[in-house]
Amino acid sequence: QVQLVESGGGLVQAGGSLRLSCAASGSTSRINAMAWYRQVRGKQRELVASIRRGGTTTYADAVKGRFTISRDNAKNTVSLQMNSLKPEDTAVYYCNAHTAWGVNEYDYWGQGTQVTVAS
Repeated sequence: QVQLVESGGGLVQAGGSLRLSCAASGSTSRINAMAWYRQVRGKQRELVASIRRGGTTTYADAVKGRFTISRDNAKNTVSLQMNSLKPEDTAVYYCNAHTAWGVNEYDYWGQGTQVTVAS
């Protein structure tokens, strides 16, 4: 079991910045990748950015150059620095931990944190 606790959401004006953080606890040795997803009501959850244990990152095209994902393996935390925010970034942001052991894989999710960007 892995527990994820997010923090850092809120309301910001367009062009502003926010930093999201996620702390993992439990069976963290099984985590091989962590990510941030976001979801707008009525739409599918979408990947924003991911980072593997070794540091390889991926970003959605919509956030490239504006968002930066980082990870502290020793502290089992992942952060998302969001700059130049746009109203279309408004969503509930979820922390994700992808675990694998043997042939098993499982995804864990945080409770979500609201990010609202006012125009």
